[in-house]
Amino acid sequence: MTDFSEYLQSISKKVPTMDAIEALEHHKATDICFVDIRDGFELREYGMIPGAKHCPRGSLEFRIPADSDYHHRFFSSSKRFVFYCSHGQRSILATHTAQKLGLENVAHISGGLIAWVKAGGAIERWLDE
Repeated sequence: MTDFSEYLQSISKKVPTMDAIEALEHHKATDICFVDIRDGFELREYGMIPGAKHCPRGSLEFRIPADSDYHHRFFSSSKRFVFYCSHGQRSILATHTAQKLGLENVAHISGGLIAWVKAGGAIERWLDE
């Protein structure tokens, strides 16, 4: 059995990565959709990137496929999807999953929301959808 750090490292080589500075530069672009994959309690406590969509990591397999009864319509757009979590580990897994489910134009923010804030990124309060 592979240990978690080896598994995560092997997956991270397969997914596009965006650092926090690059994410800030692209934040206002209309062709990008930031997707917060953290759980609701994390969003309520820490906020989220302004304008980001929310899709918990555990729901991606249901929310991405267009033929799923639980599909999120925003995943059907032609935008680039940039996934993030708190530290950047779950978003590596989420980006890999999204690729496997057919999303081609994806990336994740290395260092997650913590790196975003350290780079000067804004946070907004999350209001349950």
